[in-house]
Amino acid sequence: MSVDFNGIGPGQVNTQRTTADKSTATQNTKPSAGEQARTQAQGARGDQVSLSNQAKNMKQLEQKLGDYPEMDDERIAEIRSALESGTYKVDADKVAQKMLEMDESIFG
Repeated sequence: MSVDFNGIGPGQVNTQRTTADKSTATQNTKPSAGEQARTQAQGARGDQVSLSNQAKNMKQLEQKLGDYPEMDDERIAEIRSALESGTYKVDADKVAQKMLEMDESIFG
């Protein structure tokens, strides 16, 4: 199979802009004096953000949760020792119920 590269059109090749094209593009992107003044006035006023009560509550909750460890090391040690000694029991009904609840929360 051969490919004819001579038939490539200008839309298929990266072409370079001429100097005239570049100067026209830069002239079109410069903001006017009025736009510059408006932008500067908005910057001088400063931006304001107000958070809803729900957002504030979420932030407080996030900070409280940050105080707790990610893992309960004591509980992990208890389970590990129960597994090693063979005394860890699985409640099949509880596992099945949790699976059904998760399925319902996902699929509705």
